[in-house]
Amino acid sequence: MKLLVCISNVPDTTTKVRFVNNNTAFDTSGVQWIINPWDELALTRAMELREDPSSGIEKVTVITVGPAGAEPTLRKALAIGADDAIRVDAESSDAFLVASQIAEVVKKNDYDIILNGIESSDYNGSAVGGMLAELLDRPSVSAVSSLRIENGELMINREIDGGKEQVSVPVPLVAIVQKGIAKEPRIPAMRGIMMARKKPLQVVPAAAIEPLTEFLDFTLPTPKEPCKMVNADNVKELVQLLQNEAKVI
Repeated sequence: MKLLVCISNVPDTTTKVRFVNNNTAFDTSGVQWIINPWDELALTRAMELREDPSSGIEKVTVITVGPAGAEPTLRKALAIGADDAIRVDAESSDAFLVASQIAEVVKKNDYDIILNGIESSDYNGSAVGGMLAELLDRPSVSAVSSLRIENGELMINREIDGGKEQVSVPVPLVAIVQKGIAKEPRIPAMRGIMMARKKPLQVVPAAAIEPLTEFLDFTLPTPKEPCKMVNADNVKELVQLLQNEAKVI
């Protein structure tokens, strides 16, 4: 079986967010780009499955939609252990365009299992996985926290209100994964980094697909008020602040 992991190229979570062009565009200067944390866990689980001979996984491919600047992130995924990578040469301007571009690639390369992080750490839209499944007319399972393969079928645990649900699903399948799918993301070893330079990275031209949405402008959150220090002996002032300003009592 062949497994595809969808990768988002996102700013490091410690990035100080700034906007340019009258708050209509994200300022990318000095930004460190990384694999989206949910996708990184999905990739880790994919590597674990491929290393298990009983799983039937023979090949793991990673894919992203983005410009040439996203290739270092794909190279990191290759260093972690993916066999090859695909970059669709298009700006990831909205979820529909991303899902549609990936769907076009999948239609030409028959992947049995597709893993997609539940959301990306930049826009947090949680839409690509579901859209991809619909565009491919494949079953999908969301909120996947555990995944294993038994006799060619996927045994999946997913989070539901008040507990967990276990389902058995045949392939092909789109699995939308969340934290718990792997304990810790894998860190590339030096040998993996060296091998990644020789692994194939295919650049695919974008299909003629128009996005359905556009971002008009961005607004930063209102800055938090400075911390107020209250003398430990002044209980009356503390209660007043908690009641009238913080409104927690």
